[in-house]
Amino acid sequence: MKLKELVEQLTVVSVQGELDVDITGITINSREVKQGNLFVCIAGIPGLQEDRHLYIDHAIEAGAVALIVERDIVAQVPTIKVPNARFALAMLSTHFFGYPSHDLKLIGVTGTNGKTTTSHMIEAILAHANYQTGLMGNIGTKIGNKIVKSNINTQEPHKLQANLAKMKNCSTDYCVMEVTSQGLDMGRVIGCDFRTAVFTNLTDDHLDYHGTMDKYLMAKGTLFSRMGNSYSYEHSKHKFAILNADDPASELFHGLTTAEVITYGINNPADVMAEDIQLTVSGTTFRLVTFVGTITIECSMVGAFNVYNALASIATALAEQIPLQLIQQALSEFKNTSGRMEIMEGSQDFIVIVDYAHTPDAVNNALSMLCELTNQRVITVFSCEDDHNEGTTFSRIRDIAAKHSDVVILSAEHLSNEAMNSMIQEIANGQGIYTSSNNITFELMPNGHQAATRAIELATTGDIVFIAGVDHKTEVQQILKEYQTRNRDEVGDIVRTEDIPIRA
Repeated sequence: MKLKELVEQLTVVSVQGELDVDITGITINSREVKQGNLFVCIAGIPGLQEDRHLYIDHAIEAGAVALIVERDIVAQVPTIKVPNARFALAMLSTHFFGYPSHDLKLIGVTGTNGKTTTSHMIEAILAHANYQTGLMGNIGTKIGNKIVKSNINTQEPHKLQANLAKMKNCSTDYCVMEVTSQGLDMGRVIGCDFRTAVFTNLTDDHLDYHGTMDKYLMAKGTLFSRMGNSYSYEHSKHKFAILNADDPASELFHGLTTAEVITYGINNPADVMAEDIQLTVSGTTFRLVTFVGTITIECSMVGAFNVYNALASIATALAEQIPLQLIQQALSEFKNTSGRMEIMEGSQDFIVIVDYAHTPDAVNNALSMLCELTNQRVITVFSCEDDHNEGTTFSRIRDIAAKHSDVVILSAEHLSNEAMNSMIQEIANGQGIYTSSNNITFELMPNGHQAATRAIELATTGDIVFIAGVDHKTEVQQILKEYQTRNRDEVGDIVRTEDIPIRA
């Protein structure tokens, strides 16, 4: 594509140099530049992204043949100055890859917790209905039958649009995309024509980026406010907003969107509701009451929060006119998303669950639910942070773990030596929350592997080991394999589990 064609998509520009240049791709990373690329110099975000203007020379040396900039630059290649390089990046990427979201149905899922599980549930239902599906999110990007891992949740526009184009070329019917508040605020999904926007929940998170809950709320709200103002008589062109009736933020999102709203919930009246919920450590059953009928749902997902995830996916599927019986079948066969309240299978006589929970709300939801499902001990593992003063994310998670656990094992791999020594002293001396009067045992291990190993060695019949944070699945599987091939008597020589009492 000629640079001239790309520049014509922008209105307010200042051009230096010739535009009769062939563009082979678009990037914002000088290390990824290939010959013929357009290098977009987005402004920096302190602590998050560097100013790309600093890497112009590197980009040109690597083969960049044109630049998008936000300030006056003297360069040996054509330079296009724009007011907002991020907006230009999204707009030009969308045009370069042929507006792919216009040719498939794009479903965006946003919220503090539950995005990944809800996205995968929606995708599973659509696939069960024989649609070709794609996925973008925390675990990676699914195009056709391949999944490519990603180090970012909501991708930058040039990669996002490229992946949507690949899905289009694979005759994908639906793409289900996790949409983060940061991605929305940075304009990463500008150019995406969402058919459906799904909201899971809102709790305090990412305040290091947004600053306040109001700004965080409004960032989420942009997904719903940008769905357009037009309406079509064709159902295939209808737009939907799927909102959690039990979350106060839904009222704002309802007012922001012109899409047709479908609500779901447990406590407040909604279009899609769960009643007679039965929770066990092996799965969940509930009576589904909807505007098209009532049916019993059984799934292997654990916890009330996963009932909400299921309801969100069901409401989304109903918007696509998928029959209840087919939804029921899909959810009965759905397996936990990797690392999301996932029970680690093995021959041990206790339960080991790994979960991505890394916010206070997510950890609280998981642990409070697990406490209701067992009369035995709950042993919790999660990673420390340097800043463990009152009110920090770590201190709040620690306090929640102490409230709902009998044993809390902390992993110190992210601690500085100073912070680690301080915590060792606090635990040894029983200071503050670490006091023995709380009837909670705290331990600090050097790293996540040793922390998980310690938890599994401590566990006895009926206990639940809950390992929270980043995806520990592969690591925990290996620990369990080693554990099961060892003589349990050897472990007893090292750890005297009877010294740690069962919660009253």
